[in-house]
Amino acid sequence: MSQYEPLRQPRTDTKRPTPPPQPDFYMPAMPPLGLIHKLETKWWEYQRRRQFRQRFLHLLAHDDHMLEDMNHRRDDILWASHLPLRKDAEQALEQRRMMRKAMRLRRQS
Repeated sequence: MSQYEPLRQPRTDTKRPTPPPQPDFYMPAMPPLGLIHKLETKWWEYQRRRQFRQRFLHLLAHDDHMLEDMNHRRDDILWASHLPLRKDAEQALEQRRMMRKAMRLRRQS
């Protein structure tokens, strides 16, 4: 096991659940497909938020220099932790990191 092994975490599926196809006819005992899709989406959002907390919030215990070495910033992590549940915090954090990198490249050139 290398020293970077704890940093390697499997990428999760970032695609939201797709809505079910509408059937041609409903059977009497058929469950409400819209409700099932909504529950599945809420469960997916909850899992993504939980994964964010497990992966990123423990990084706040490190100092700012260590976070900078890991390509993170304390204010970005705190900002992403306060996003509403409907927004994916990991994707928003990645977009913010890419914008910061693009601005840094523009300043250098």
